[in-house]
Amino acid sequence: MTPVILLAAEKESAEVTDWAARIGWLVGLALFVALVYWLMREGWKWRGTLQSDLPALPDAPDEPGPVRLSMSGRYHGSTTAGQWLDRIVAHGLGTRSRVELTLTDAGLDVIRPGATDFFVPARALREARLDKGIAGKVLTEGGLLVVTWEHGDRLLDSGFRSDRAAEHNEWVEALNNMINKTETEGAR
Repeated sequence: MTPVILLAAEKESAEVTDWAARIGWLVGLALFVALVYWLMREGWKWRGTLQSDLPALPDAPDEPGPVRLSMSGRYHGSTTAGQWLDRIVAHGLGTRSRVELTLTDAGLDVIRPGATDFFVPARALREARLDKGIAGKVLTEGGLLVVTWEHGDRLLDSGFRSDRAAEHNEWVEALNNMINKTETEGAR
């Protein structure tokens, strides 16, 4: 081999094994990822601070009455009503989790293993509908059960997805019938 080819081969070999530069880039990338994660965490905490005016979540009554419907599935979070990207994080409402929903005459009981449970009294329910998305989750049209309810002076949308999506229509009908009945009784 000619000396020029040997020098080029040695130079390529030196470039491939420049470990100091590779380690430097790797450390820089790890620091950048850590910074982005920290900023996201601080943003989540800041959003919770901004929403600290929300009152505490109601607890289920001792005697809620007979069970009308129950459902297992996923809770995908709550948002300001009508603003599907404005996630509510105060009181753990932004935490996605498994869910056991129970509808009784008293209201909607939301049991979330590993997260804060809450109860929506029947008088606070405003609407139930099928939708395609809520902050952090987008599905096919009608793939998400969205319940609108009043908490304090705010209207919230909470998104649920049943393990058996065919149940959603039954839930929408039962919730809206309950809301209409409650409004009719309240008008008297």
